[in-house]
Amino acid sequence: MQKELERYSRQILFAGIGEEGQEKIRASKVLLVGCGALGSNIANTMGRAGVGRLTIVDRDFVELNNLQRQVMFDEEDVARSLPKAVAAAEKLRRINSQVEVVPVVADVNPGNVEQFVRDADLVLDGTDNFETRYLINDACVKLGKPWVYGGVLASYGVSMTILPGETPCLRCIFMESPPPGTTPTCDTAGIIASIAAMIANIQCTEGLKLLVGATDRVNRGMIWIDLWENSFEKLLGSERSADCPTCAHGNYEFLDAREGTRTTTMCGRQAIQISPRSAQSVSFPDLASRLQGAGKVQYNEYMLRFQVDGYELVVFPDARTLIKGTTEESVARTLYARYVGA
Repeated sequence: MQKELERYSRQILFAGIGEEGQEKIRASKVLLVGCGALGSNIANTMGRAGVGRLTIVDRDFVELNNLQRQVMFDEEDVARSLPKAVAAAEKLRRINSQVEVVPVVADVNPGNVEQFVRDADLVLDGTDNFETRYLINDACVKLGKPWVYGGVLASYGVSMTILPGETPCLRCIFMESPPPGTTPTCDTAGIIASIAAMIANIQCTEGLKLLVGATDRVNRGMIWIDLWENSFEKLLGSERSADCPTCAHGNYEFLDAREGTRTTTMCGRQAIQISPRSAQSVSFPDLASRLQGAGKVQYNEYMLRFQVDGYELVVFPDARTLIKGTTEESVARTLYARYVGA
Protein backbone atom coordinates (compact mmCIF):
# COMPACT_ATOMS: atom_id res chain seq x y z
CA MET A 1 0.00 0.00 0.00
CA GLN A 2 2.77 2.44 0.91
CA LYS A 3 4.47 1.86 -2.43
CA GLU A 4 1.19 2.50 -4.23
CA LEU A 5 0.77 5.78 -2.39
CA GLU A 6 4.25 6.96 -3.43
CA ARG A 7 2.79 7.67 -6.86
CA TYR A 8 0.49 10.28 -5.30
CA SER A 9 2.96 11.70 -2.77
CA ARG A 10 2.77 15.29 -4.06
CA GLN A 11 -1.01 15.14 -4.17
CA ILE A 12 -1.11 13.71 -0.63
CA LEU A 13 1.14 16.53 0.61
CA PHE A 14 -1.54 19.00 -0.43
CA ALA A 15 -3.47 19.80 2.76
CA GLY A 16 -6.83 19.71 1.04
CA ILE A 17 -6.39 16.02 0.16
CA GLY A 18 -3.93 14.26 2.44
CA GLU A 19 -3.67 10.50 2.84
CA GLU A 20 -7.29 10.15 3.96
CA GLY A 21 -8.49 12.07 0.92
CA GLN A 22 -6.34 9.97 -1.38
CA GLU A 23 -7.94 6.82 0.00
CA LYS A 24 -11.36 8.28 -0.78
CA ILE A 25 -10.22 9.08 -4.32
CA ARG A 26 -8.87 5.55 -4.67
CA ALA A 27 -12.23 4.09 -3.60
CA SER A 28 -14.27 6.31 -5.95
CA LYS A 29 -16.18 5.50 -9.13
CA VAL A 30 -16.18 8.30 -11.71
CA LEU A 31 -18.21 8.50 -14.90
CA LEU A 32 -16.84 10.61 -17.75
CA VAL A 33 -19.33 11.32 -20.53
CA GLY A 34 -17.51 12.35 -23.71
CA CYS A 35 -13.81 12.06 -24.49
CA GLY A 36 -13.11 14.92 -26.88
CA ALA A 37 -11.42 18.24 -26.13
CA LEU A 38 -12.70 18.40 -22.55
CA GLY A 39 -13.03 14.70 -21.91
CA SER A 40 -9.55 13.66 -22.99
CA ASN A 41 -8.04 16.25 -20.64
CA ILE A 42 -10.36 15.12 -17.85
CA ALA A 43 -9.47 11.45 -18.41
CA ASN A 44 -5.78 12.28 -18.25
CA THR A 45 -6.05 14.27 -15.01
CA MET A 46 -8.44 11.95 -13.17
CA GLY A 47 -6.51 8.87 -14.22
CA ARG A 48 -3.28 10.33 -12.89
CA ALA A 49 -5.08 11.42 -9.69
CA GLY A 50 -5.80 7.76 -8.92
CA VAL A 51 -9.56 7.32 -9.00
CA GLY A 52 -10.57 3.73 -8.33
CA ARG A 53 -12.66 3.24 -11.44
CA LEU A 54 -13.01 5.57 -14.40
CA THR A 55 -15.78 4.74 -16.87
CA ILE A 56 -15.39 6.59 -20.18
CA VAL A 57 -18.43 6.71 -22.43
CA ASP A 58 -17.94 8.19 -25.89
CA ARG A 59 -19.66 7.64 -29.22
CA ASP A 60 -16.91 8.85 -31.56
CA PHE A 61 -13.63 7.68 -33.08
CA VAL A 62 -10.25 9.42 -33.35
CA GLU A 63 -9.61 11.63 -36.39
CA LEU A 64 -6.62 13.71 -37.42
CA ASN A 65 -8.23 17.05 -36.55
CA ASN A 66 -8.69 15.86 -32.95
CA LEU A 67 -4.96 15.77 -32.24
CA GLN A 68 -4.66 19.57 -31.93
CA ARG A 69 -6.54 19.58 -28.60
CA GLN A 70 -7.45 16.05 -27.50
CA VAL A 71 -4.44 15.08 -25.41
CA MET A 72 -5.02 11.33 -25.01
CA PHE A 73 -4.69 10.55 -28.73
CA ASP A 74 -1.93 10.25 -31.32
CA GLU A 75 -1.44 9.48 -35.00
CA GLU A 76 -1.45 5.73 -34.42
CA ASP A 77 -4.97 5.98 -32.97
CA VAL A 78 -6.05 7.77 -36.16
CA ALA A 79 -4.48 5.12 -38.36
CA ARG A 80 -6.18 2.34 -36.36
CA SER A 81 -9.59 4.10 -36.47
CA LEU A 82 -9.91 3.58 -32.73
CA PRO A 83 -12.96 4.72 -30.78
CA LYS A 84 -11.96 7.52 -28.43
CA ALA A 85 -13.02 5.61 -25.31
CA VAL A 86 -10.86 2.63 -26.32
CA ALA A 87 -7.83 4.78 -27.27
CA ALA A 88 -8.03 6.74 -24.00
CA ALA A 89 -8.32 3.54 -21.97
CA GLU A 90 -5.24 2.08 -23.65
CA LYS A 91 -3.21 5.18 -22.78
CA LEU A 92 -4.45 5.39 -19.19
CA ARG A 93 -3.63 1.77 -18.49
CA ARG A 94 -0.04 2.50 -19.46
CA ILE A 95 0.01 5.68 -17.37
CA ASN A 96 -1.59 4.24 -14.21
CA SER A 97 -2.22 0.52 -13.89
CA GLN A 98 -3.81 1.09 -10.46
CA VAL A 99 -6.91 2.64 -12.04
CA GLU A 100 -9.65 0.43 -13.43
CA VAL A 101 -10.54 2.04 -16.76
CA VAL A 102 -13.81 0.96 -18.39
CA PRO A 103 -14.25 2.17 -21.99
CA VAL A 104 -17.80 2.18 -23.34
CA VAL A 105 -18.30 2.91 -27.05
CA ALA A 106 -21.88 4.18 -26.98
CA ASP A 107 -24.07 7.21 -27.31
CA VAL A 108 -25.53 8.45 -24.02
CA ASN A 109 -29.28 8.56 -24.59
CA PRO A 110 -32.54 8.43 -22.61
CA GLY A 111 -32.48 4.64 -22.60
CA ASN A 112 -29.05 4.18 -21.01
CA VAL A 113 -28.04 7.35 -19.14
CA GLU A 114 -29.50 6.26 -15.79
CA GLN A 115 -27.68 2.95 -16.07
CA PHE A 116 -24.36 4.79 -16.47
CA VAL A 117 -25.02 7.38 -13.75
CA ARG A 118 -26.52 5.07 -11.10
CA ASP A 119 -23.25 3.40 -10.11
CA ALA A 120 -21.09 6.55 -10.16
CA ASP A 121 -19.99 8.69 -7.23
CA LEU A 122 -19.30 11.60 -9.57
CA VAL A 123 -20.18 12.48 -13.17
CA LEU A 124 -17.94 14.71 -15.28
CA ASP A 125 -19.15 16.37 -18.48
CA GLY A 126 -16.91 16.02 -21.51
CA THR A 127 -19.72 16.40 -24.06
CA ASP A 128 -20.16 18.92 -26.87
CA ASN A 129 -23.95 19.36 -27.04
CA PHE A 130 -26.77 20.48 -24.76
CA GLU A 131 -29.07 17.55 -25.48
CA THR A 132 -26.67 15.14 -23.81
CA ARG A 133 -25.99 17.58 -20.98
CA TYR A 134 -29.70 17.88 -20.25
CA LEU A 135 -29.89 14.09 -20.14
CA ILE A 136 -26.98 13.99 -17.68
CA ASN A 137 -28.67 16.70 -15.62
CA ASP A 138 -32.00 14.83 -15.54
CA ALA A 139 -30.36 11.57 -14.51
CA CYS A 140 -28.09 13.13 -11.89
CA VAL A 141 -30.87 15.17 -10.29
CA LYS A 142 -33.22 12.17 -10.31
CA LEU A 143 -30.59 9.88 -8.76
CA GLY A 144 -28.99 12.50 -6.49
CA LYS A 145 -25.54 12.32 -8.09
CA PRO A 146 -23.16 15.32 -8.21
CA TRP A 147 -21.85 16.34 -11.60
CA VAL A 148 -19.64 19.04 -13.09
CA TYR A 149 -20.70 20.78 -16.29
CA GLY A 150 -18.15 22.18 -18.72
CA GLY A 151 -18.27 23.76 -22.14
CA VAL A 152 -15.68 25.32 -24.45
CA LEU A 153 -15.66 27.14 -27.79
CA ALA A 154 -13.11 29.35 -29.55
CA SER A 155 -11.09 30.87 -26.66
CA TYR A 156 -13.74 30.80 -23.92
CA GLY A 157 -15.22 28.23 -21.62
CA VAL A 158 -17.59 27.75 -18.68
CA SER A 159 -17.88 25.36 -15.78
CA MET A 160 -20.46 24.81 -13.04
CA THR A 161 -20.66 22.27 -10.24
CA ILE A 162 -24.10 20.81 -9.59
CA LEU A 163 -25.09 19.27 -6.27
CA PRO A 164 -28.69 18.04 -6.58
CA GLY A 165 -30.90 19.57 -3.92
CA GLU A 166 -28.27 22.14 -2.92
CA THR A 167 -27.16 24.14 -5.95
CA PRO A 168 -28.91 25.21 -9.16
CA CYS A 169 -29.08 22.45 -11.72
CA LEU A 170 -28.31 23.01 -15.40
CA ARG A 171 -31.92 23.80 -16.28
CA CYS A 172 -32.14 26.39 -13.51
CA ILE A 173 -29.58 28.34 -15.53
CA PHE A 174 -30.35 27.25 -19.10
CA MET A 175 -34.09 26.59 -19.05
CA GLU A 176 -34.14 25.83 -22.79
CA SER A 177 -31.39 24.85 -25.20
CA PRO A 178 -30.53 27.36 -27.94
CA PRO A 179 -32.47 26.81 -31.20
CA PRO A 180 -30.45 25.07 -33.92
CA GLY A 181 -28.40 27.44 -36.04
CA THR A 182 -28.51 30.29 -33.54
CA THR A 183 -25.19 29.75 -31.78
CA PRO A 184 -21.62 29.27 -33.07
CA THR A 185 -19.99 25.86 -32.99
CA CYS A 186 -16.42 24.69 -33.27
CA ASP A 187 -17.14 24.27 -37.00
CA THR A 188 -17.69 28.01 -37.35
CA ALA A 189 -15.71 29.52 -34.48
CA GLY A 190 -12.90 27.00 -33.97
CA ILE A 191 -11.26 26.24 -30.65
CA ILE A 192 -7.82 26.62 -29.08
CA ALA A 193 -6.43 23.77 -27.04
CA SER A 194 -5.54 25.85 -23.98
CA ILE A 195 -9.14 26.71 -23.07
CA ALA A 196 -10.14 23.05 -23.21
CA ALA A 197 -7.28 22.14 -20.87
CA MET A 198 -8.12 24.94 -18.45
CA ILE A 199 -11.84 24.22 -18.17
CA ALA A 200 -11.23 20.47 -17.94
CA ASN A 201 -8.84 20.96 -15.05
CA ILE A 202 -11.29 23.24 -13.25
CA GLN A 203 -13.84 20.44 -13.62
CA CYS A 204 -11.35 17.90 -12.28
CA THR A 205 -10.49 20.06 -9.27
CA GLU A 206 -14.17 20.45 -8.45
CA GLY A 207 -14.50 16.69 -8.84
CA LEU A 208 -11.66 16.00 -6.43
CA LYS A 209 -13.24 18.32 -3.87
CA LEU A 210 -16.43 16.28 -4.07
CA LEU A 211 -14.64 12.94 -3.88
CA VAL A 212 -12.73 13.87 -0.73
CA GLY A 213 -15.80 15.42 0.90
CA ALA A 214 -14.70 19.06 0.74
CA THR A 215 -18.15 20.30 -0.28
CA ASP A 216 -17.54 23.57 1.56
CA ARG A 217 -14.84 24.34 -1.03
CA VAL A 218 -17.00 23.63 -4.06
CA ASN A 219 -17.68 26.52 -6.43
CA ARG A 220 -21.43 27.23 -6.31
CA GLY A 221 -21.61 29.65 -9.21
CA MET A 222 -20.63 29.53 -12.87
CA ILE A 223 -17.04 30.21 -13.89
CA TRP A 224 -16.53 31.96 -17.24
CA ILE A 225 -13.06 32.35 -18.80
CA ASP A 226 -11.95 33.88 -22.09
CA LEU A 227 -8.22 33.36 -22.49
CA TRP A 228 -7.90 35.53 -25.60
CA GLU A 229 -9.67 38.49 -24.01
CA ASN A 230 -8.09 37.95 -20.56
CA SER A 231 -11.51 37.66 -18.93
CA PHE A 232 -11.97 35.63 -15.75
CA GLU A 233 -15.39 35.87 -14.12
CA LYS A 234 -17.62 34.10 -11.64
CA LEU A 235 -21.24 34.46 -12.67
CA LEU A 236 -24.59 33.72 -11.07
CA GLY A 237 -25.45 33.04 -7.47
CA SER A 238 -26.36 29.88 -5.63
CA GLU A 239 -30.16 30.18 -5.75
CA ARG A 240 -32.14 27.38 -7.33
CA SER A 241 -34.96 28.38 -9.65
CA ALA A 242 -38.47 27.82 -8.28
CA ASP A 243 -39.61 27.39 -11.90
CA CYS A 244 -37.04 24.76 -12.85
CA PRO A 245 -38.87 21.80 -14.41
CA THR A 246 -36.15 19.40 -13.31
CA CYS A 247 -35.02 20.10 -9.76
CA ALA A 248 -38.04 22.11 -8.59
CA HIS A 249 -40.87 20.11 -10.16
CA GLY A 250 -39.29 16.70 -10.76
CA ASN A 251 -40.14 16.63 -14.47
CA TYR A 252 -37.36 14.75 -16.23
CA GLU A 253 -38.35 15.73 -19.74
CA PHE A 254 -35.16 14.61 -21.45
CA LEU A 255 -35.51 11.12 -20.02
CA ASP A 256 -39.02 10.66 -21.45
CA ALA A 257 -38.36 9.74 -25.10
CA ARG A 258 -37.02 6.18 -25.42
CA GLU A 259 -38.03 5.01 -28.91
CA GLY A 260 -37.32 6.06 -32.51
CA THR A 261 -34.17 7.94 -33.46
CA ARG A 262 -32.66 11.29 -32.66
CA THR A 263 -30.26 13.47 -34.55
CA THR A 264 -27.27 15.41 -33.28
CA THR A 265 -25.09 17.85 -35.21
CA MET A 266 -21.48 16.86 -34.59
CA CYS A 267 -19.03 19.48 -33.35
CA GLY A 268 -15.89 19.82 -35.44
CA ARG A 269 -17.09 18.35 -38.72
CA GLN A 270 -19.80 18.53 -41.38
CA ALA A 271 -21.79 15.60 -40.07
CA ILE A 272 -25.04 14.45 -38.50
CA GLN A 273 -25.39 11.58 -36.03
CA ILE A 274 -28.53 9.45 -36.02
CA SER A 275 -29.11 7.25 -32.98
CA PRO A 276 -31.81 4.70 -32.17
CA ARG A 277 -33.40 5.53 -28.83
CA SER A 278 -33.86 1.86 -27.93
CA ALA A 279 -31.16 -0.81 -27.82
CA GLN A 280 -30.10 -2.10 -31.23
CA SER A 281 -27.28 -4.20 -32.64
CA VAL A 282 -25.74 -4.47 -36.09
CA SER A 283 -23.96 -7.39 -37.74
CA PHE A 284 -21.14 -5.75 -39.68
CA PRO A 285 -20.53 -8.77 -41.97
CA ASP A 286 -24.22 -8.89 -42.92
CA LEU A 287 -24.46 -5.13 -43.44
CA ALA A 288 -21.21 -5.06 -45.42
CA SER A 289 -22.48 -7.83 -47.65
CA ARG A 290 -25.72 -5.96 -48.30
CA LEU A 291 -23.91 -2.68 -49.08
CA GLN A 292 -21.07 -4.14 -51.13
CA GLY A 293 -22.59 -3.33 -54.53
CA ALA A 294 -23.69 0.18 -53.58
CA GLY A 295 -20.38 1.75 -52.55
CA LYS A 296 -17.05 1.25 -50.82
CA VAL A 297 -17.30 -0.69 -47.54
CA GLN A 298 -14.73 -1.50 -44.87
CA TYR A 299 -15.13 -2.51 -41.24
CA ASN A 300 -13.39 -3.69 -38.08
CA GLU A 301 -14.78 -4.81 -34.74
CA TYR A 302 -15.55 -1.23 -33.73
CA MET A 303 -17.21 0.33 -36.77
CA LEU A 304 -18.23 0.01 -40.41
CA ARG A 305 -17.44 2.74 -42.96
CA PHE A 306 -19.51 3.09 -46.11
CA GLN A 307 -18.86 5.68 -48.85
CA VAL A 308 -21.51 6.55 -51.41
CA ASP A 309 -22.34 9.59 -53.57
CA GLY A 310 -19.87 11.86 -51.75
CA TYR A 311 -21.13 10.89 -48.29
CA GLU A 312 -19.57 8.65 -45.67
CA LEU A 313 -21.63 6.64 -43.21
CA VAL A 314 -19.81 5.39 -40.10
CA VAL A 315 -21.93 2.74 -38.40
CA PHE A 316 -21.30 1.56 -34.83
CA PRO A 317 -22.41 -1.77 -33.31
CA ASP A 318 -25.45 -0.17 -31.63
CA ALA A 319 -26.72 1.12 -35.03
CA ARG A 320 -25.66 4.67 -34.19
CA THR A 321 -24.46 6.24 -37.43
CA LEU A 322 -22.36 9.28 -38.28
CA ILE A 323 -23.35 10.65 -41.67
CA LYS A 324 -20.51 12.79 -42.96
CA GLY A 325 -20.81 15.26 -45.80
CA THR A 326 -24.06 16.97 -44.79
CA THR A 327 -25.52 19.16 -42.08
CA GLU A 328 -29.09 18.65 -43.34
CA GLU A 329 -31.11 16.40 -41.05
CA SER A 330 -33.47 15.42 -43.87
CA VAL A 331 -30.56 14.25 -46.04
CA ALA A 332 -29.02 12.36 -43.12
CA ARG A 333 -32.28 10.62 -42.26
CA THR A 334 -32.79 9.61 -45.89
CA LEU A 335 -29.31 8.12 -46.12
CA TYR A 336 -29.77 6.32 -42.79
CA ALA A 337 -33.10 4.83 -43.84
CA ARG A 338 -31.73 3.84 -47.24
CA TYR A 339 -28.58 2.09 -46.09
CA VAL A 340 -28.84 1.27 -42.36
CA GLY A 341 -32.43 1.08 -41.18
CA ALA A 342 -36.03 1.58 -42.20
